[in-house]
Amino acid sequence: MQGTVDGFTYGLVTPVAAFLMACLGAALGLRCTNRSLRTRGVSRAGWLALGATSIGSGIWTMHFIAMLGFSVREAPVSYDRPLTFASLAVAIVMVGIGIFLVGYRGATPMALVTGGTITGLGVASMHYLGMAGMSFEGLFEYDTLTVALSVVIAVVAATAALWATVSIDGFLPSLGASVVMGVAVSGMHYTGMAALQVHLHPDAVPAPPGDAPVSLLLPMMIGPGCFLLLAAVVVMIDPLVVTASAAGPARPAGRVPGRGGRVTAIPVQHRRRPYEAVSPREYRQQRNR
Repeated sequence: MQGTVDGFTYGLVTPVAAFLMACLGAALGLRCTNRSLRTRGVSRAGWLALGATSIGSGIWTMHFIAMLGFSVREAPVSYDRPLTFASLAVAIVMVGIGIFLVGYRGATPMALVTGGTITGLGVASMHYLGMAGMSFEGLFEYDTLTVALSVVIAVVAATAALWATVSIDGFLPSLGASVVMGVAVSGMHYTGMAALQVHLHPDAVPAPPGDAPVSLLLPMMIGPGCFLLLAAVVVMIDPLVVTASAAGPARPAGRVPGRGGRVTAIPVQHRRRPYEAVSPREYRQQRNR
């Protein structure tokens, strides 16, 4: 028996909220990735890890906000918690691989293609693993071509967002890259949902009136949501992350204390000493004359 799928139970509220959450996670993650390019060693790895976790949490939260509006009218839907949280782990790990590749290799074509592909596949894997965690009296069937299109959307847009992050400096270009990433995640999600057909078992139990997955999904999103809030605080208190202003090239300098006890670099001017043209002994004799 064919099930009736409703992906917009609450109208435009869930798609718009999901898109904004995807943009938020992408903005935080891509700013952290851009910030990592100005550091070395452990600090770079820390910024990249924070960026990967932000993007992974953002796309996972986006997916399940969108799923708040999903229902099968003829059968109640529940969620398997281990698979649901496994989809979050997959998103963070695969996005992290792509982010670290670009963060350490830079804007080389190979790094961007490889990193963007892995990041896009991470987005797609999170989506379909999250869908596999749904339980109801029936089964899902996907159209292969539409699923392939959803994966292509995720990969292409993720590659474009990573390229903009490491190649274009400035706050507004980074903001545009996060919007591209948000479009990628949202477009991939709803393209994948368009590929979905629901087949119910003949003895499926009708859904009770007012039954919704809100009570199941909202508590699970508290953790990732709080993490995104903390990541936003970290990004906001680091002015270099917000402005993306690269530090100027280091100048050969001496060091003198400036205001507030800070050490300020000044250019070193090399003057030729008077006795460099003659020997020190001859110079002293000339002064005593």
